[in-house]
Amino acid sequence: MANEGTQIIMFDPNRRAVVMYLRDDFPHIPYPNRWCVPGGMLEAGESTNECVIREIKEEMGLVLDPNQVEHFATRDCDFGIEHAFLTTVPGLDLDAVHLTEGQALAWFTASDAAQTELAYADNEILARFFATLPAVDGAAGGH
Repeated sequence: MANEGTQIIMFDPNRRAVVMYLRDDFPHIPYPNRWCVPGGMLEAGESTNECVIREIKEEMGLVLDPNQVEHFATRDCDFGIEHAFLTTVPGLDLDAVHLTEGQALAWFTASDAAQTELAYADNEILARFFATLPAVDGAAGGH
């Protein structure tokens, strides 16, 4: 059976920036010291929705509303199957989040994400997400 995991694109109310997660810098984990969309691996008997909500609670202490978590895409990647979800996180103060895994959280714009080599083929999923957004007042995007 292929590895199967989830990730969640958590965005500001204007959908102009997403929360990114800096992985731990341990040589025994995949993609050490690299930025990625937060998420984790499915456990036995768990739905993909349950998994992504559990992972965010375990790793960040954030309790997501299951009614506000929307499936975005399922990808078959070289590392396994990845189920991507979306949710808005209005008023989220990243400095107040206590991580139990990883080194840091940061807001990334479309431009930030495009200029950073992300873990788990996350450049592709974020490009798809940002491409769904309308242009801002005729601007070409960006900050």
